Amino acid sequence: MRRNDLFLGVYLLAAVIFFIIPMPSQLLDVLILFNVSMSLVIVFNCLFTSETLNMSGFPTLLLFTTVFRISLNVSSTRLILTTGNPGQVVQVFGSFVGGGNLVIGAIIFIVLIIVQMLVINKGSERVSEVTARFTLDAMPGKQMAIDADLNTGAITDQEAIVRREKIQAESAFFGAMDGASKYVKGDAAAGLIITIINIVGGLAIGMTSMGLSMSEALNKFVILTIGDGLVSQIPSMLISLSTGILVTKASKEENIGDILIGQLFSIPKVLLMVGIAMIILGAMTPLNFFFCGAYGLFFIILSFAIRGSQEEAAIKEEVEEEEIQADEVRRHENVNSLLQVDPIELEFGYGIIPLADVNQGGDLLDRVVMIRRQIALELGAVVPIIRLRDNIQLNPNQYIIKIKGIQVSEGEILFDHYMAMNPGYVEDEITGIPTFEPAFHLEAMWITESQRERAESLGYTVVDPPSIIATHLTEIIKEHLDELLNRQDVQNLIDNIKETNKTLVDELVPKLLGVGDIQKVLQNLLKEGISIRDLVTIFETLADYAATSRDTDILTEYVRQSLKRAISNKYFGDSETTTVVTLDPKVEQMIMSSIKQTEQGAYISLDPAVTKQILTATETEIQKLENKGQSPIIITSPIVRMYFKKLTNDYFKDLIVVSYNEIDSDIELKSVGVVTIDDN
Repeated sequence: MRRNDLFLGVYLLAAVIFFIIPMPSQLLDVLILFNVSMSLVIVFNCLFTSETLNMSGFPTLLLFTTVFRISLNVSSTRLILTTGNPGQVVQVFGSFVGGGNLVIGAIIFIVLIIVQMLVINKGSERVSEVTARFTLDAMPGKQMAIDADLNTGAITDQEAIVRREKIQAESAFFGAMDGASKYVKGDAAAGLIITIINIVGGLAIGMTSMGLSMSEALNKFVILTIGDGLVSQIPSMLISLSTGILVTKASKEENIGDILIGQLFSIPKVLLMVGIAMIILGAMTPLNFFFCGAYGLFFIILSFAIRGSQEEAAIKEEVEEEEIQADEVRRHENVNSLLQVDPIELEFGYGIIPLADVNQGGDLLDRVVMIRRQIALELGAVVPIIRLRDNIQLNPNQYIIKIKGIQVSEGEILFDHYMAMNPGYVEDEITGIPTFEPAFHLEAMWITESQRERAESLGYTVVDPPSIIATHLTEIIKEHLDELLNRQDVQNLIDNIKETNKTLVDELVPKLLGVGDIQKVLQNLLKEGISIRDLVTIFETLADYAATSRDTDILTEYVRQSLKRAISNKYFGDSETTTVVTLDPKVEQMIMSSIKQTEQGAYISLDPAVTKQILTATETEIQKLENKGQSPIIITSPIVRMYFKKLTNDYFKDLIVVSYNEIDSDIELKSVGVVTIDDN
C-alpha cells in the first residue's frame, strides 16, 4: 500500500475510532493541534494556488476534515463530562482567549459562531451555488469555442482534448463544491448544539456527581465548553475561509496575491488622493494627527514610487519592443513555415466575414464542424482541418475553395439575400437577381428576405448563404476526398481497427500489403463515392485476395463486390425498379483485348476512332436516362468495369459504372439501352 493511501486510511479510521473509544487528554491535545495545523495548510494552499483545479480534491478533503473535526469534538465532550479534564489545549483556549472572564469568553465565542455561520458560510454557499450554475450553463458555449478554434487551426486535436477535459473537470468541481459547502454549514450548527449540550450536561454532572456548587460548576464547565468550542470552530472557520477563497477566485491562472495587490496599488492617483484625505482628516478632526499624518505620508510616497516604477517599466518595454523589431529585421526569414500547405482552405471576402463571426451571429464555423461529421458518417473518412481565412484581395461577396493550396472552385453570394431554386414543377415566376447555384450549377435567383415566404409557398427551394457555402464545400471535399487521404490517415484508420480486430490487421499489414497499397485501394473507393466506413469488411477482403494479387485496381474490384449491399443501397435503394444502361458484350471483349499489362499496372490501348465511337454511344445512352430524370448508370461485367470507368472518367464525371457482381440479387433493373458500336 502506498504511503498516501495509508495516511488517508488511518486518518478516516481514527475519526471513526474517536467516536467509539475514549482517548487520553494528552492525545487529544496532539490531535487538536494537528487539526489546527492542517486547517492552516488548507487555507494557505487555497490562497496561493494558481489555478482552482489544482485543488480539485477539495470537496472530498472538506468531508474528511469535517468528520475528523467532529470526532475530536465528541471526544473532548466525553472528557469534559466524565473527568472535567479535556486537556491543556482546551483549557488554555477557554481561559486565555476569554481572559478568565466567563462573559467575555462567551461573547467572543458567540461572535465567532455568528461570523462563521452568517457571513463566511452563507456567502461561500451562495457563491458555490451560483458558480456551479453558471459553469454548467457556459459549457455548450465553451465547447463550441473549442470546436471553432479546432476548425480554424488555432489549436491541435490534442489541445482540444485537453481543453474539453478541463471544462468537464471544472463543471464537476464546482458542482461538487455546491454540495460540499453544506458540510461546513452543518459542522458549524453541530458545534453550536454540542456547546449547549456541554454547558447543560456539565452543570448537571458537576452539581450532582462532582459535588460542586452551581457557581463552581458554571465557572469550570463554561470555560471548558468555550475552550472546546473555540478549538473546534477556529479550524472550521479556516476551512470555511478556504472554501470562500477557492470559489471566489477571479482568475483561474494567476496567484490571488498578485491579483489583489496589483489591482489595489496599481493607480498612483488613487493612492495620492487617499494620502491627502488622511492628512486632512487628521488636521480637521479630533483624531490623532500623528497617526493620520503617518498614513497619509505613507500613501503619498507610495503613489510617487509606483508612478516612477510604471514609467520605468513603460520605457523598458518600449526599448525591448524596439530591440525585438530590430532583431526581426536583421534575422533571416524562416521559410519553413511557408512550406506547409493546408489540405483544405476556404477563403472569403470581407462581405462574408459576418457569416464566420460568432459574435455577429454567424454559424459558418459550426457548419464546418458538421461537414466533417457528415462526411465521416457517410464515407468513413476523416476530413482534414478546414482552414477559414478572410482575403481582402477577393471581391467582398466572393469565396474560393482550395485543395492543397490550389484553387479548385469559387462562388459568390449576396450576404443579405436568399437563393431560390425552381425544383422543376413550379410555374409561377418570382423576381430576383439571376444566378447559378455554385455546387451543382443549377439556375437560381437571389431574393430578399421579404420575398422568402412567398417563394417557399410557391414551391421554390429557398437556401440561406451559410447553407450555400456549406453545401458547395461539402461537394468539393467529396470530389477530392481520395487525394486528401494520405498515408498517415490510413495508418490512423488501421490503428483504430486494430483495437478490436488485432488478428485481422496483423495478418494484413505489413505481411500482405503495405500502408501505401491499402491507401490506393481506399482512394479508388472514395474516388467513386463508395464509403470506406466498413473497414473490417474491406480488410477481410484484402486479406483474402492479397496473397494472389497485389494489383490495387484488381483488389479494389474484389472489395467493391464485398460491399455490394452498400453499393446497391446507394444506387438502387430508393426505388423498386431502377432504369440502367448495359454494355454490349462485343464492346466488353474489344476493351479486354486492348488491355496491356506493365509493371506499373494495366492500361487500355484502343484505337482512337474506336474510343470515340464508344464515348459517343455512351453519351447517347446517358442522355436517354437524363431525359427521364434518372441517374446515369451503366452495368458491365466485373472484369471490364474498372477499365470502362477509366475510359469514360475524363468525359463523364457523374457516370456511375457498376458490375453485375456488385448488385444484390433482389434488386430489379430495367435496361433502356445498350452501349454498342458498329461492326464497321
